[in-house]
Amino acid sequence: MNFSRVFFFVFALFLAMTAVSAAPKWKIFKKIEKAGRNIRDGLIKAGPAVQVVGQAATIYKGGK
Repeated sequence: MNFSRVFFFVFALFLAMTAVSAAPKWKIFKKIEKAGRNIRDGLIKAGPAVQVVGQAATIYKGGK
């Protein structure tokens, strides 16, 4: 099976479970959502540093 289909299915299930507002007992999904936000924010903040490292690697390889 195609990996993108599996990923989409899992993502759709996750969205369906987090969209349920009548389940206040499910605090685990709030924790997962918070972890996802933290990861997203970390990737956004690390973006410029990753670009600089990529450019430095390209310059280093091109210099030899």
